[in-house]
Amino acid sequence: MTLEICNWAPDEGADPATHTFTFGGREAVVSVKPGTIIDSWSFDCFGGRVKSASDMSTQVCDPRFLNPQTGPFYVEGAEPGDTLAVHFISIEPREAWGVSTTVPFFGALTSTPTTATLQPALLERTWIYELDLAERLVRYAAADTKFTAALPLDPMHGTVGVAPALGEVRSSLTPGDWGGNMDTPEMRAGVTCYLGVNVDGALFSFGDGHARQGEGETCGVAVETAMDTVLILDLIKGTPTPWPRIESDEYIITTGSTKPLEDAFRIAHSEMVHWVSELTGQSTLDSYQFVSQTALTPVANVVDTNYTMVAKVAKDYLGSVNIMQGMHQKMQARAAQWRDYQKGK
Repeated sequence: MTLEICNWAPDEGADPATHTFTFGGREAVVSVKPGTIIDSWSFDCFGGRVKSASDMSTQVCDPRFLNPQTGPFYVEGAEPGDTLAVHFISIEPREAWGVSTTVPFFGALTSTPTTATLQPALLERTWIYELDLAERLVRYAAADTKFTAALPLDPMHGTVGVAPALGEVRSSLTPGDWGGNMDTPEMRAGVTCYLGVNVDGALFSFGDGHARQGEGETCGVAVETAMDTVLILDLIKGTPTPWPRIESDEYIITTGSTKPLEDAFRIAHSEMVHWVSELTGQSTLDSYQFVSQTALTPVANVVDTNYTMVAKVAKDYLGSVNIMQGMHQKMQARAAQWRDYQKGK
């Protein structure tokens, strides 16, 4: 098996306005063949401009230029009706620090423009985290007391997506059926994400690296950090995927992104019912009953312009089924080949 490798990466010194801040509406930065390994990196959500506890994001960032994306990548042969498979070989912090903040009128436990009250904004504050890459820890330090905690490093990407349908251009702050800013901790190394292709070439982008994030991303900002990422892009031809799916070694996972939150829940569970029905041959009603007794439902985000819920069903419950034409296993084999190649360099 020959390795196709693309080493394209963003220009760190370029004008922020030249980076990608949308899904759709941008020309591809490079064209790649299905099966290509992308070895690249991405900015943190602030584009590296929040570097210390004295930096307030509202003062040092232009709100038009948040969540810069790496890409878009044009995948040769991708057409509407296909599914793009994205396997994350590795997701590793690029720096030994991360940052989190409170942002005025943004977050789950404050007034927002769409949940308007007469209360003033919460205090804006910035926390800097030490990332202990050797010990695989994220070191938290309270701002008002001496409390500290060592939290497990759990790198993930908040944004993973393709160009939307109907020629739409959507902010990289928003999730939807194209993927985008789903902010689910399930999007970690070792998983395969499945995205429905809406335009020729798919136009895949990723970014918004998190050293770790709690489910829900309650304050609106995870431990944000620039991320070195190695991933594989491949195609499942002639197979549509209406909403993003994720496959890990243990689970199949569906997503739903909208407001209100219960409708995001309904999308994720409806998608899971249909997927389980397809895999097992059960009727829709039987699958509904089965999913009702087996699903886990972690909250991804309740802070973005759309909220995201996921549904998970353990693969052990499904017996011997053929999931997405065995793409996850195919990707794992290619990832192993990549690791062997790296060892031999």
